[in-house]
Amino acid sequence: MTPELIEQAAHRFALLGDPTRLRILHALMERGELSVGDAAEAAGTSRFNASGHLNRLALGGLVARRPAGTTHYYRIADRRLSDVCDWICSAVTEQALALTKSQRESPTEEVMRDGIR
Repeated sequence: MTPELIEQAAHRFALLGDPTRLRILHALMERGELSVGDAAEAAGTSRFNASGHLNRLALGGLVARRPAGTTHYYRIADRRLSDVCDWICSAVTEQALALTKSQRESPTEEVMRDGIR
């Protein structure tokens, strides 16, 4: 990988590192094209905040923008994004399940302190 490619990849990962942007991307993947207002509602944020996040995502090439009068509509621009999200969500889920399982199988500190196994 070239240094430029590494920088571009890091930028894309940084775009995915914000929970509000992930909620917006999830809504776009689930519902298709959304207006700023609809994306804001789906992400539980203000229109102003959603607009800023959508702008960043558009500049990063993750979403595409379509103006229609005074409204802008956004959609996922890179279909590989759903594969990345599925991979990460699957890994997080597996890790959480493994952690839960290990916590159930190991005695707690309190039980260990009392000398009970």
